[in-house]
Amino acid sequence: MTDAMSGTTTPSPPPVDPRTGPQTEMPVLERFRMDGRVVVVTGASSGLGAGFARALSSAGATVVLAARRKERLEALAEELRSRGALASTVACDVADPESCAAMVRAAMDEHGRIDVLVNNAGLGTAVPALKERPEQFRAVVDVNLNGVFWAAKECAAVMGPGSSIVNVASVLGLTAGFAPQAAYSATKAAVMGLTRDLASQWGSRRGIRVNSLAPGYFASEMTDEIPEKMLADITGKTIFGRLGRQAELDAALLFLASDAASFVTGTTLVVDGGMTMH
Repeated sequence: MTDAMSGTTTPSPPPVDPRTGPQTEMPVLERFRMDGRVVVVTGASSGLGAGFARALSSAGATVVLAARRKERLEALAEELRSRGALASTVACDVADPESCAAMVRAAMDEHGRIDVLVNNAGLGTAVPALKERPEQFRAVVDVNLNGVFWAAKECAAVMGPGSSIVNVASVLGLTAGFAPQAAYSATKAAVMGLTRDLASQWGSRRGIRVNSLAPGYFASEMTDEIPEKMLADITGKTIFGRLGRQAELDAALLFLASDAASFVTGTTLVVDGGMTMH
């Protein structure tokens, strides 16, 4: 199959028996392994993205770390290499389509393939809607929605059957937040819709799974800045009365990225400690 826009040729998924599916059996825990897979993680310089890169690397993946802050990427790459992992870095501003194209070219030049994209780069703001300036709103849309599309589009053009795209959304795309975040909430809801459409387009034609991950509030650099009163309100809305831990989100991310989720596409996996139950 040749992509009409990029000219890239990728194999079509092989025909399968509609009753039995592909005949590839493996022990269940091995389905979570990422050995031999090349994974691009955007927004990997800090926070959840850096955590995702560590988790994927520990599962055997070769990781391509992408973000605007190249120096922080290099530090993380050295950390992973010190553990015997394979990692490379590339500076990328996902709001710029050409930067996303250059990111994919760099990954292909270095590793020869891309099997998984973790679309994690994001921008959060808290501005009352009546005070939010057009340039502020557009900046969030450019990163959180447009950037997800540009990165997914460029990666999908070179991905083969069995590949996976995980778009990081948020529970704020599903429920009201605790601060005025119209732009952020709107973009995260839009990412879920985009995920469903791309899953429909690329599933049968290319064999690419596309899902979204919707975290609640997890301990990170961003939550460190939340005032104590608001933090109490947030944790009070969860069933467990606390913030989530990185490892709890890593497990969900690994599920969606790996063969463990080979029959899962077009869905949003919510990991929020029960917050959206209310």
